[in-house]
Order: sequence, then C-alpha cells, then structure tokens
Amino acid sequence: MTTAAQRGSAPAAVRRDGTPVHATLILAIICISYFMVVLDNSIVFTGLPQIRSDMGFSETGLSWITNAYVLVFGGLLLLGARAGDLFGHRRVFVFSLVVFSLTSLLVGAAQTQWWLIGARALQGVGAAVLAPSALSLLTRTFAEGRARDRAMAAYSAVAGLGAALGLVVGGLVADLVSWRAGFFLNVPVGVAMMALAPRFLPETERRPGRFDIAGAVLATLGSTALVLGIVDAADFGWTAPPTLGPLVAGVVLLGLFVRAERRAAQPIVPLRLFAGRERSGAYVTRMLYMGAMMGFFFFTAQFVQSVYHWTPLQAGLAFLPMTLVNFVIAVQVPRLLERAARPLVLLAGVVLTTVGMAWLSRLDLHTPYLTGVALPMVLIGAGQGLTLAPLTSSGVDGVAAADAGAGSGLVNTVHQIGSALSLSILSAVAASVSTGHAASDIAARSGTALTGSAVLLALAVVTVLTLIVPARATHNERSL
Repeated sequence: MTTAAQRGSAPAAVRRDGTPVHATLILAIICISYFMVVLDNSIVFTGLPQIRSDMGFSETGLSWITNAYVLVFGGLLLLGARAGDLFGHRRVFVFSLVVFSLTSLLVGAAQTQWWLIGARALQGVGAAVLAPSALSLLTRTFAEGRARDRAMAAYSAVAGLGAALGLVVGGLVADLVSWRAGFFLNVPVGVAMMALAPRFLPETERRPGRFDIAGAVLATLGSTALVLGIVDAADFGWTAPPTLGPLVAGVVLLGLFVRAERRAAQPIVPLRLFAGRERSGAYVTRMLYMGAMMGFFFFTAQFVQSVYHWTPLQAGLAFLPMTLVNFVIAVQVPRLLERAARPLVLLAGVVLTTVGMAWLSRLDLHTPYLTGVALPMVLIGAGQGLTLAPLTSSGVDGVAAADAGAGSGLVNTVHQIGSALSLSILSAVAASVSTGHAASDIAARSGTALTGSAVLLALAVVTVLTLIVPARATHNERSL
C-alpha cells in the first residue's frame, strides 16, 4: 500500500475539533495570496485617467486593460483548477505565485498599449491558476460546518475588501509615485507567500488524468469573441459586420465548448456541476452580481476624478464608506449564518446592493458626494459584505471531492467572465452617450452605466428568489 508521503500528499495535522493545527496561518497564506489577485483587478481603476493620458487609450480601448486580465483569468480558470487536481494544489499554487509576481513586473514596466494589455493578459494566466488552487486548498483544509463557514467568510471578506482597498492603494501610489507602482507591490508580497506556502500549506493528493485543452481554448476564445463584439458595438453599431462577426463567432465557439464538454472523458467543466439547482443559481447570481460591481468600480472611480477633479488618492479614499461597512458586515456573517438561513442572508445582501446601486445611478454633474455617492456606497458595502460568503458557499457545497478543483474553478470562472461581459456591455452602452463636454460626458456615461448595473442586480435578486431560496428549502426538508 502506498503512503501519503509516497503519493506526494501531506495532509495537515488537525486538532480534536477537526481544524488544522496551523489553521490561522494557513488561512492567512491563502487569503493574502488571493487578496493580491483581487487587488490587482481593482488597483488599476484609480490609475485609469493617468494611463489614458500617458498611453493615449480611447474610451472603449481603456476597458481592455481590465478585460484582457479578466478574460484570460476567467477563460483559463478551469484549466488552472484541473492543474491542481492533477499535480497537487499546493504545488500549482506556488507556481502561480511565481507567474503572477513576474507578470506584475511586466505590467509595471509597460511602455506601449499592446505591451500593457499583453502583460495584463499574462498576469491573468497566473491568477487563473492561483484563485482555484486557493479555494480548493481552503475547502479541503476546513471541513464543512462551522470551521469552513468561518474560513469562507474570511475568504469572501478578502474578495470584497481587496476590490475596495485596491482603489485606495492604487490611488495612493498613483498620486505619490505612479500608477505603475501598484503592480510592483505584488513582488515582495508574492515572494513572502512563496516562502511560506511550501512549509505550512497541506499538499493534496495528485490524481491521474489529462488536460481538457480543447475545452479551455474554446471557452477562452468564445468569451473573448463575445467581449470583442460588444466593445466594437460602441464604435460601429450593433448591426455592423465588425460587431456581428465576433458575436456570432462567440456564440458558436461557446456552443462547441458545451458539446466538447459532453464528450470529453475528463472535462474541465463536468456538466454534472449544473445538476444542483442551488449551485446553478449561485453561478448565475455571481455572474450578474460581479458584473454589476465591476461596472460600479470602473465608472465611479472615473466619475469622482473627472467631475469632482479629485486626485487618484482622493478617488481611492472616496470608496472608504463602502470598504469600512463591507468589512464590518463581512466579519459578522458567520454569526448571522448561525441565526438565519443562508439564502435569506444572501437575498438581503443582493437587495441592499440593488437599492444602493439604483441610488448611485442618479449621478450627474451636480451630484454632491455625501448624499449622492457616499451614502449609496454604505448600502452597496453592506450588501456586498452580506452577499459574497453565502454566495460562494452555495457555489461549492455538495461538490464531490473528485470535482473539487473544477467546482471551485467554475465559481471563479463565472465571477470573471461575468465581470468582463458586463463591463463590455456597460462600456458600450455608456459610450453611446455624448453631451459634447468632457466632464458632462463622464457624468452622463457613469449614470447610464450604473443604471445598467442596477438592472443586473435586480436580475440577481430574481435569480436568488427563483432558484437558490426554493432549492435550499427543499434541501432542508430532505435533511429532516
């Protein structure tokens, strides 16, 4: 009989209650590493006006700085998750830290538009391996129940705080040094995590199998084609060949992706993951919710700089009402989940975010910061603090051990693909608004885009009510 050591697996020592001996340190390594990924997704927002000025990006071209990252991130996430299953999640986790840190250097050193976009895409490769490995390590290290709920709450809090704090950090370094400095910060943090991870993280058992390259390529190309078509719609119109061509290609490629997954012996997306009504609802809700939040960060950061004429640092600090409330609420979620059903906490979070976004969408040139931006952000922050932990749990609960990597990868994939598709749609719709004056254009476009975000959130509310709430109620009845 082969031992765990011979297989390259080294399960973490556990206490009597089932939690790992080094639970706090393990969770810190996972959360800090994931924090880098989330931070990098938002750190660029407060630097967008500087980047546009330095490199001459157009309004729609600017969105590719974000889309290049999230598209590759989302498209290769499932392959990254599969890599963890095949080679061991700790091993690929450390590898992803190396890739992410090196490509952060490339982004910071970019001299041209294509260099910057290309480096951001390569950075997405590292993130695509890191994120699912982090979530898989968390779900394998902490058993279902109270320990996992607390760990998941911390992981989800990092997701929310990383997005918001990225704006503050990005604004600070852009104001004091340059927008490039934010990416250089990843290097020392990445090196520290590389040193700690092999020592404290448990290795998972390596499973025999192979990569579903065809599935990964079709998913990435299909998503990219859709985003390209949507972005081109802003310049050429929705019925123009440059728009329809990529859109049709995207639909065809994604259709081929589904067909390939049905036939693959070891698909990167086992279609059985969609068999659970609650999980499917969690995937759809996450796409809509994170798409709305991506539009919120992208347009609000530009609004406060262009309309209020604030510095990048002031723009980052403008998000503190959301950040602080998000943190306070997120750390209370484990206690709330002990007293209230998970779907109700999730529903409350999505509804609060929707109300806050609808309020914020009324932006115009004369909107005061306190009542028009800060107070809506309080609701948005409270909503996100309530939403992410139960939404993540609903997306991974009930997944078999053999599908742990694919399950966690799919949660992150719908997160990123939803962000890219929604940002492209919101950018295309916003770009069609013109007043003839720069500041007025930004205000009008931001209000239009945030209205779109509110619509996406309203659809997320409907999804929670029609899929997740009934599915969890049925699950609880069967458990009695």
